[in-house]
Amino acid sequence: MKAIQEEYQSYILDHFEENRASALAVKDYLEHSSVAYHGRCVHTLHIPKVFTKDIIHIYEDIVQTTYGIFTKVIREYLDNPEYRKLFPFSKKLEELILVPNLYDSLLPIARFDIFFNEEDHSFKFCEINTDGTSAMNEDYVLNQAIELNTAHNHMKEKYNFRQYELFDTWVETFLSLYDTYEKKKEGKPYIAIVDFLEHCSITEFEEFQRRFQKAGYECELCEITKMKYEDHVLYSPTGHPVDLIYRRAVTTDVMEHYDEVQDFIQAVKNQDVCIMGSFCTQIIHNKWLFKILREEPTLSLLTKAEQKFVHDHIPYTNLMDSRCCKTEQVTGDKDRWIIKPLDSYASRGVFAGIDYTEDEWAEIVERYFNKGYIFQEYYHPYRTQNIYFMDQDAKFIPYTNMSGLFVYNGSFAGIYSRLSDGGIISSQYNEKAVATLVLE
Repeated sequence: MKAIQEEYQSYILDHFEENRASALAVKDYLEHSSVAYHGRCVHTLHIPKVFTKDIIHIYEDIVQTTYGIFTKVIREYLDNPEYRKLFPFSKKLEELILVPNLYDSLLPIARFDIFFNEEDHSFKFCEINTDGTSAMNEDYVLNQAIELNTAHNHMKEKYNFRQYELFDTWVETFLSLYDTYEKKKEGKPYIAIVDFLEHCSITEFEEFQRRFQKAGYECELCEITKMKYEDHVLYSPTGHPVDLIYRRAVTTDVMEHYDEVQDFIQAVKNQDVCIMGSFCTQIIHNKWLFKILREEPTLSLLTKAEQKFVHDHIPYTNLMDSRCCKTEQVTGDKDRWIIKPLDSYASRGVFAGIDYTEDEWAEIVERYFNKGYIFQEYYHPYRTQNIYFMDQDAKFIPYTNMSGLFVYNGSFAGIYSRLSDGGIISSQYNEKAVATLVLE
């Protein structure tokens, strides 16, 4: 991987202006593509992320082990009332989590975000995405745009690359799980992709809709607040009965708008619609999971090998409030910590001590102390050289790397590759995404 990286870099430096021009062409392509929405557009660097097969095998093993641990945790939560008390969920949310989903998976889709060191293969988890797992479209479009990249076209003369297919593979997994649904209807189900559409990745939903239709299924994008539930039937905003839901509405948003989505919630509670995934995925999505994993009674659920895996790869995590710590514990060694909201997404409200002065960090910690935040061991991510040609003084600098491992019903499905020039990778501030390729 390092050799490939250096080969890209050498060619770019030797053909700098030619590559700058192609980077502008890539930028223009992205700005007129489906990754430009809500006034934002994906920013990319000039060198894609190229993985070798041996690293992919490591990623597959990581997914297999992690998924096994997570299913044990979910099962214990569902079966053991005492274990449930360890989690910070409201009574309303607990009721939704405990609704049986009636198909053969507790965690149909997820993305495990990890910081992976490409030299010694050590790694730490950053966070887990379940409900709302996204960015399939970003990877898809970035792999189209890279065809305009001069350096990549040069590399293709020498190497054979492949990309991951993340749409049809999920459609196939989704439908195969519905085949195991206890209340499966005769004939083809009517599918709804459900979210709060005002602030969702609508272009990604539209691509999934096309793929479901290509597979021969009717599919509608549904505003969750406008669904209606009557006589044990959940109706889409257009008035069509819905049989099968691809839930993209994250649990945080559902609970914040609980009264506005009562029709949807009652249909789920009464098991009158198949929901993929069900609310039990929130057990894994919530950042409290990292604390629970490292402590009893969770450790006693795991094999010795799984316990070692947790110890080695799950960062120390605790609640940042007066019940668990003092502010001095977090402010005293700022570069050791990162703080995050218990339940959020898209890097909202995340701060790494390494990015701030002592005084700035003390003020941030004080501001969010006792406000539903965790503090977590900060892992210094692996860095690789890359270049952002949109900078006025474009040059190669080190970027932190994060791999988002897509997981479809326990199987490794692909990678979303993100980088940044700061201590965290934030979609709001400094995130850059690149095409993911595998060296054949």
